[in-house]
Amino acid sequence: PFPRRFLTSKEQFHAYLRAGGEEEEEEKEEEQVSSAQSEPPAKRAKAEELGQDGESQGNAGEEEKERPEKKRARGQNKSRPCMKPNCYEQSRLCPSVTQGCGGQCHFGPRCRFLHDVSEYLAAKPADLGRRCVLFDTFGRCPYGVTCRFGQAHLGDGHQNLVNAALAQQWEGKVLVRNGLSKELQQQLRKRKFSFHKAEEFLRGLRGGKGGKGKGGSTENSQGAEGDPKPEALQSSPRAEGAPSIPTLGPLTDEDITKLRPCEKKKLDIQGKLYLAPLTTCGNLPFRRICKGFGADVTCGEMAVCTNLLQGQSSEWALLKRHHTEDIFGVQLEGAFPDTMTKCAELLNRTINVDFVDINVGCPIDLVYKKGGGCALMTRSNKFEQIVRGMNSVLDVPLTVKIRTGVQEKVNVAHKIIPRLREWGASMVTLHGRSREQRYTRSADWDYIAECARLASPMPLFGNGDILSYEDANRAMQMGVSGIMIARQVSVGALIKPWLFTEIKEQRHWDISSRERFDILKDFTNYGLEHWGSDTQGVEKTRKFLLEWLSFLCRYIPVGLLEHLPQRINERPPYYLGRDYLETLMASQNVDDWIKISELLLGPVPPSFTFLPKHKANSYR
Repeated sequence: PFPRRFLTSKEQFHAYLRAGGEEEEEEKEEEQVSSAQSEPPAKRAKAEELGQDGESQGNAGEEEKERPEKKRARGQNKSRPCMKPNCYEQSRLCPSVTQGCGGQCHFGPRCRFLHDVSEYLAAKPADLGRRCVLFDTFGRCPYGVTCRFGQAHLGDGHQNLVNAALAQQWEGKVLVRNGLSKELQQQLRKRKFSFHKAEEFLRGLRGGKGGKGKGGSTENSQGAEGDPKPEALQSSPRAEGAPSIPTLGPLTDEDITKLRPCEKKKLDIQGKLYLAPLTTCGNLPFRRICKGFGADVTCGEMAVCTNLLQGQSSEWALLKRHHTEDIFGVQLEGAFPDTMTKCAELLNRTINVDFVDINVGCPIDLVYKKGGGCALMTRSNKFEQIVRGMNSVLDVPLTVKIRTGVQEKVNVAHKIIPRLREWGASMVTLHGRSREQRYTRSADWDYIAECARLASPMPLFGNGDILSYEDANRAMQMGVSGIMIARQVSVGALIKPWLFTEIKEQRHWDISSRERFDILKDFTNYGLEHWGSDTQGVEKTRKFLLEWLSFLCRYIPVGLLEHLPQRINERPPYYLGRDYLETLMASQNVDDWIKISELLLGPVPPSFTFLPKHKANSYR
């Protein structure tokens, strides 16, 4: 779909970037670039297919040789180097000094951090800029002398300056919710948190099994009309002789009266645009970007219920909610009714969300082999117990995300969806691919439409292959309640977060390279605000920026296309953009992404390494 004047060869493409935008195409440079770059076989095969008249220029023997290599370019880079952001700083300053209370470190001489500011500043890397986004936005930077933009707010004697007028405007406002307090973390680690509602449900579940023995099925206890509501799964009174649950404070109606289904908060998102939970890239700064472009509903990244129950800070960070996210949910992954029900009760009592989603669509082996994700579609008893148990302890709606099935040509979603409605789910999201298909092939929207009819009156959101407003319009004509913009062969929201604006305004946006660069600038500002402006926060922001750039490079500018819209499974050939920055953003070379990150966050540390999560996303 490209005009020929934009097409170029791989050698010319990289020579143009190496020359900084000046078209120097000396043959010697082309040979050096060609030998230095190691291009993935999938890209080479695509370039051959896009030869003149669409005919392949390689012979059959060469194709046979490349087939085994092609498989190695797929999947995750599981052995990629893991360099944590805190490893880039050899000498770190004690938080007690950063927070302005030097000499009060309760670790005393055992503290492994520095307490001498002068010694720290002597080894601190140079500042990255003259303006600190935290100081400019909130009037105060909590990172003080450790801030990599410290010259913007450090006075005489390294005193951390404060803009009192600006700081007062934000005083008392909670910008990010759903944090993990130290008190709650201690309760979870010492197993002192009370799960009285979950325990009540699980006691009824164990009591209902009776003499069935190990492996007994609840399906055998269904009524004559096939109603999948065994007594064991309903809320039952506490068994006689069971220990009483200790209570604290006044007794209220909520303690003794259970909400009826009709009294639960409703999830009214009919026709809204839903940004799906995206592992790694669907972080809080990215969700803020999508929210600014018109996303109506946002959801946190998939969180593992067992890690939440253990009080892991890194897992609880996935639940954080920015104050601009007006309709927000969290997604849980688990394989057993006890952990999932307890986790649901924990979140119901400790965080602020509008809905809780169960991930029954994750295809990765690590989750599937433990019985979670897509595996729950084949474990109907456990699936039912999880949905009923979580629904019994939640005061907010419970939603479920599923796939068409596990095997490629064996669809089972149409059998599960009516049962989900009876088990208590408020909404279902259906990804139009099976587990075996992962994120390849086209989504089956005809099957999604069939399932939407079966789900009624329960809302069903469709998911798969949405990259333009025409795709969204066709999807809505299928009878679904709404569409989820998520991760497919390529990733709609990650390739073009302004997709939400295009859908709402019903237009193709020929966004310029400068506008796209401003989006990246906003992301880095949000990242510094969220992860911090010290060395650790800067490098964490850079890491997630590079992961996002591994998807952004797949975008083809509207002004370069002869036929609209871009298809989500189309990989572009090598092309020169309308300016140097547009060409740089089209590169799939890791080194070029690092160059973009340096334009925003300064030079990388000497020991910096990066490899994208997915093998097919880039090459060196």
